[in-house]
Amino acid sequence: MNRREIELSGHIIDSLVFPKVLDIIMDQGGDFKIIEFNVGKRKTDISTAKLIVSADSPSLLDQILGELSEIGASISEIKEASVGVSPKDKVVPENFYSTTNHTTHVLYKGDWLLVEEIEMDCMIAIDENNKRAYSKPIGKVKKGDLIVVGREGIKVTPPERPRGKKGVFEFMNSDVSSEKPLKSTIEEIATEIKEIKNNGGKIAIVGGPAIVHTGSANLLADLIKEGFIDYLFAGNALATHDIENALYGTSLGVCIKTGNVVNRGHRHHIKAINTINNSGSIKKAVEDGILKKGIMYECIENDVPYVLAGSIRDDGPLPDVITDVIDAQELMRQYSQDVDMVIMIATMLHSIATGNIISSKVKSICVDINPATVTKLADRGSAQVLSIVTDIGTFLPLLYDEINK
Repeated sequence: MNRREIELSGHIIDSLVFPKVLDIIMDQGGDFKIIEFNVGKRKTDISTAKLIVSADSPSLLDQILGELSEIGASISEIKEASVGVSPKDKVVPENFYSTTNHTTHVLYKGDWLLVEEIEMDCMIAIDENNKRAYSKPIGKVKKGDLIVVGREGIKVTPPERPRGKKGVFEFMNSDVSSEKPLKSTIEEIATEIKEIKNNGGKIAIVGGPAIVHTGSANLLADLIKEGFIDYLFAGNALATHDIENALYGTSLGVCIKTGNVVNRGHRHHIKAINTINNSGSIKKAVEDGILKKGIMYECIENDVPYVLAGSIRDDGPLPDVITDVIDAQELMRQYSQDVDMVIMIATMLHSIATGNIISSKVKSICVDINPATVTKLADRGSAQVLSIVTDIGTFLPLLYDEINK
């Protein structure tokens, strides 16, 4: 009784899905028997496989099938998804299904429903009146919501590694290394950015204050001005030091041009906050002619929406900072729905937060001088992210030059 037939379909060899399936089964203490394996011979062909998965107990089998479903395996005997009713707000049935960030469908009342607004670590809610399925964070669940439970009737489709010419955005192929060929990688990223914008796509940038500290704020400001950036996700620090740089030419009291510490410059970021507080908002400071350049100035001038998410470490903070992190998360989630690429630069917490709310279909780049940042992002499920370990002061100038060739 403790056995089920599973199916695999797609470029399961190129994308290493097939060996991953075998590894999961054996690592979890299960067993398998391959009963069918068809290998695609041309680039346009897909490969298919059927396996019998067995385990010593129903609970172990369920555990194995759960992990297999997250990388695209589906149970051959198709049954409809089951639902349970939420007993109260922010509470879901015990056997709830937890989503991945991959494209997901559920079989419900005879129809395969695409799970809308997919993101990892959410529930799948069913809207029976409109025949919709959508992901829902546990904090937004309401009493009476229909929540998918168990593992039946759920099909997960991870992105596949492209066959033929390989590029920098190969799924699950971005090892963390500072020895990657940086110039050629940046050339491919720049080409992708231009293709996305030429096709009317949108790009979000997630930035940390090191962008300003390394003297690259003007480059990011120019990218915004030139229409390459559609959304900005950051914290109080990036905005504060960008405004400090715009008003006083310093970042954390250090002169951006010379690298010298300015006398009493440690006060400058507080003076910057005080100036914006006096105006009432960053937008009002721009309108009043007080703030005349920089990243935040270009966001205002070019109608680029931004989310400044608060932190317990913040000075001030600036009046534009959203201090309720759940409100900030929700706004980031809203803006993330229509982006085609996310570029995450020099910010561990904001990068991981953004990785948690975007689909694996979104082309993602994480750039940081600290390898731990890109490693943690991948470890938390964002395996599609292209990881680049380098200094921001090197990356942004090269990227800007490539984009403007």
